[in-house]
Amino acid sequence: MASLILEERDQLFVLHEMLEVEKLCDSLKFADFSRDMFDMVLTEAQKFAVNELLPTTAAGDQEGCRLEDGQVYAPTCFHRPWKLFGEGGWMAMCNAPEVGGQGLPVVIRSACWDWFLHNFACFMYPGLTEGAAELIEEYGTQEQKDRYLPPLLSGQWAGTMALTEPGAGSDVGALTTRAIRQTDGTFLIQGTKIFISAGDHDLAENIIQPVLARIEGDPAGTKGISLFLVPKYLINEDGTLGKRNDYEVAGIEEKLGLHGSSTCLLNFGDKGACYGELLGEERAGMKIMFQMMNGARISVGMQGLTASSIAYLHALQYAKERLQGSSLMDMKNPEAPRVPIIQHADVRRMLLWMKTQVDSMRALMYFTTCCLDRAATAESGEDKAKWNGLFEILTPICKAYNSDMGFRVCETAIQVLGGYGYSSEYPLEQFLRDEKIGSIYEGANGIQALDLVGRKLNMKKGAYFMTLLGEMGATVNRYSGNPVVGEMACEVQSAVNALAEVAMFFGKSAREGNFLVPINNAYPFLMLMGKVVAAWLLLWEAGIASDKFEALLSEKGIDPHDLAARGAFITDHKDAAFYDGKLMGARFFIRNVLPEIDGTIRSIKSGDMSILEIADASFAV
Repeated sequence: MASLILEERDQLFVLHEMLEVEKLCDSLKFADFSRDMFDMVLTEAQKFAVNELLPTTAAGDQEGCRLEDGQVYAPTCFHRPWKLFGEGGWMAMCNAPEVGGQGLPVVIRSACWDWFLHNFACFMYPGLTEGAAELIEEYGTQEQKDRYLPPLLSGQWAGTMALTEPGAGSDVGALTTRAIRQTDGTFLIQGTKIFISAGDHDLAENIIQPVLARIEGDPAGTKGISLFLVPKYLINEDGTLGKRNDYEVAGIEEKLGLHGSSTCLLNFGDKGACYGELLGEERAGMKIMFQMMNGARISVGMQGLTASSIAYLHALQYAKERLQGSSLMDMKNPEAPRVPIIQHADVRRMLLWMKTQVDSMRALMYFTTCCLDRAATAESGEDKAKWNGLFEILTPICKAYNSDMGFRVCETAIQVLGGYGYSSEYPLEQFLRDEKIGSIYEGANGIQALDLVGRKLNMKKGAYFMTLLGEMGATVNRYSGNPVVGEMACEVQSAVNALAEVAMFFGKSAREGNFLVPINNAYPFLMLMGKVVAAWLLLWEAGIASDKFEALLSEKGIDPHDLAARGAFITDHKDAAFYDGKLMGARFFIRNVLPEIDGTIRSIKSGDMSILEIADASFAV
């Protein structure tokens, strides 16, 4: 393995053999790029990840953050990567060239993030900065763009987002932070925000906080919320920094993981002088912030992928090197030589399960973000709506399915290492700790499930969901006659049909007044849908791999039915081994993991209401 961060061959396979991203360059928007340029960017991303980010992963976790005299200090080792993020243009990959960005496709940024996000504590600082800059680019006035974008995109300043409040976590509409209108058109902000990632640090000269607040007199609930830019230091007319704004860091959270990320408690306006300026229109705060939230949810999905990838590759390396026990064929021979644990059946089961999760997560994240690029380059309104719709329907799957499976992959990787995996001698326990937050922040996974079932399935009268079903059906049709993967295609089609039937069951239940049925089963449905989507993507990959593998055999004159020659070829030829891995992985997932949906469907259709009917007092007495 060339890298313990990600399998480079798989990254290039998904980008070029599966998604054919170079076709984006046929559009006017990406005409200045080429496949060679994309690959060059990825090479630089790999160098940056290997040389700068990977060495600071454990060090940042061990040092953590500290708060002294109202100032938060990030891990010392994060200063150099932060500086290089800005200098290398990594915070401006997808921003328009007119504002200092590179204008790259979103899917190429995802591929770069695939290298970066294993060190999510460090990446969170530039990642949130990029998100804040994108909001200003989209909704800011020209004056705001001129003031904020250059220093944000260069890394001179940083950004974050301040949403969550005590007592108003996922219930954003219950926030109490106020915005008091001033005669000059600015506002004074008063309130408290908690769990603010990168809320304060010493990496940048200034920090720009997009803050959700309610202008005095505006209605309750989410419809009355506006968004404000609140700088840590006020900005003078000439762009230099003035005095400290009236908000303070009241504390930093001690967390299970992500110790290098400063998670802050912020008090705004205790002295009645916290300056804020409106971003976008009044009472449009949720609409604006959801753009950043969607980006953040994609980041969390990528976090699940990258945690899984690095954990799996560490476990795979260990399994190839760790000698323990004899071969199954020699188990009764006390003199038999010890073999690597990768030769033991249960270890192979765990490794293959992890491999299929990583492969499907990568395909899901790249496909979903590529949908944004397809929409941006669409030549018709119909095509644009199609690709945007696919992005909408898949976003909660990316966030919730990947974060939950990411944690399980990290857990399984620890199991492969046994006691060593549980100890801090190996990095797997940190990967597990850092990944756990993925199912909680940026909208807990239960919220993602409700969003999927209560909103996304019904968007445009179900058109987005039907488009996804159509895409999956098209893949099945493409490979149903393939002698190698045709049977798997039929199994995937059965799962797609079952998914559609459950969605129709939800609709029927709601029409009959049983709206609690889809609500009660929202999370099981999301995980069911995640497995079906994963099976579809793995089938797609296996179909490509089958064609490529057969072509390799034909080129070498090897009879595909000659198992001995075939096996020797796989051992000696890296591409053959890679494609065989795709075929075996898809077969394993479709025949061993996908059938899990049958039990979920039976449970959903039972209509059981135990979770509502049990009395609060009966949970424990």
